[in-house]
Amino acid sequence: MSFLAKLSQLGYELPPVAKPLASYVPAVRVGNQVWTSGQLPLRDGALLATGKVGAEVDAQQAADLARVAVLNALAAVDAEVGLDNVTRVLKIVGFVASSPDFVEQPAVVNGASDFIGEVFGPAGQHARSAVGVAVLPKDSPVEIELIVEVRQ
Repeated sequence: MSFLAKLSQLGYELPPVAKPLASYVPAVRVGNQVWTSGQLPLRDGALLATGKVGAEVDAQQAADLARVAVLNALAAVDAEVGLDNVTRVLKIVGFVASSPDFVEQPAVVNGASDFIGEVFGPAGQHARSAVGVAVLPKDSPVEIELIVEVRQ
């Protein structure tokens, strides 16, 4: 089954690629890899939530937002090379805007990792970083970057 078909089977469709908020492009191909810029949990150009995880946003809501952000990253990959040309997900980097006492960043980024596993199966096993930060663009609770391997 193609990855696009798997997304559809799971009840998702790729959104339009999010417009960059500054001077960058959504994704860049280098050899057999595609690197995405950080993607926010945007839908129709609007953030789905704002604030710090552990204060205004709870961990489960943030994990759901990480899923939306990685879906936006997949849209950027699809626009660059076509999602069905992905052979493996290599790495996810998740940034979590956290209140000072919040320490469950890995659980938040699981929202992205688990979704990638659902879509890509064994090809979705990836390296990962989950980083707590003071603030993200537009006061987003999460930001996700994705690196994938693609067919030459």
